[in-house]
Amino acid sequence: MTRHRLVLGLLCCGMLGVTASAAALELPVRKAGLWELKMIRSGGQLPEMTMQHCTDETTDKDMNNMASPMAQQVCSKQDIQKTATGYVSDSVCSFGGMSTTSHADITGDFNSAYTVKTTSKIQGGAAGTKDTAMTIEAKWLGACKADQKPGDIVMPGGMKMNVKDMAKLKNLIPGVKQ
Repeated sequence: MTRHRLVLGLLCCGMLGVTASAAALELPVRKAGLWELKMIRSGGQLPEMTMQHCTDETTDKDMNNMASPMAQQVCSKQDIQKTATGYVSDSVCSFGGMSTTSHADITGDFNSAYTVKTTSKIQGGAAGTKDTAMTIEAKWLGACKADQKPGDIVMPGGMKMNVKDMAKLKNLIPGVKQ
């Protein structure tokens, strides 16, 4: 796996948990158990990706605590607001010579299903300026499988990792201090 794909994977995992932190508001903790997360990028640039994440209340809170210091270092703006239908998140983050401005609409109940629709404008880096859109459809499947522990993510192709180990990989993200 290239460094770029690993960094992208780490960032996506942070988004998948939908546990981003903001000074004014935190998103609810997801129901404990096995969640299926389907990522769909518009434009067909990348194939649809489906993964499973075993979680519990402690793991979701730990993901929030892990992501918050990183986000504070690389994001000049992190706003989450409650709306009539869910939440809206707006952020501006810079890392690796790139600046990303993102807007996300989050709907659902965090007990059975939620959806995150994100649009981003990425500036800098080799690609110049690029607009992206992604939808994450998450649904609760039930209890985690017998061979899973909270934090386990099963990626496409069967690769398994645990988000609790991701803290050790923070040094691979450009611009993030230890």
